[in-house]
Amino acid sequence: RIVLCVSVVDDYFGGLDPSTRAAFEHIRSLVMDMVPVAEDGTSYGMAVLKYHRKPLLAFLAAKHHLSIFPFSSRAVDAVRDRLTGFELSKGTIRFTVATPLPDEVVRDIVRHRMEEIAGSSR
Repeated sequence: RIVLCVSVVDDYFGGLDPSTRAAFEHIRSLVMDMVPVAEDGTSYGMAVLKYHRKPLLAFLAAKHHLSIFPFSSRAVDAVRDRLTGFELSKGTIRFTVATPLPDEVVRDIVRHRMEEIAGSSR
């Protein structure tokens, strides 16, 4: 007997329209390339990738935009100057399918957040 486990992230992505799902899957693949040990989970009701059991990056699709949440205003501030034209708040970066986040910016956000998590684990 084969048992298929669908993660909360897979489940959330599965309920999205194809273009939104593709945008989030792309970001997820960037994260997983950098952090193959990242685990799927939830935090604050959002689908999230976790690193050392702490939230690394969450995904949320709204009616008129997509958001990632790095759970860190410092991670957002670290890339703020490269995100002109995107809507940013303290811990959120909003974008659209038509205007995706640059891959290197996503990688830098993840690097910054990983360093924070590693620093808090010491």
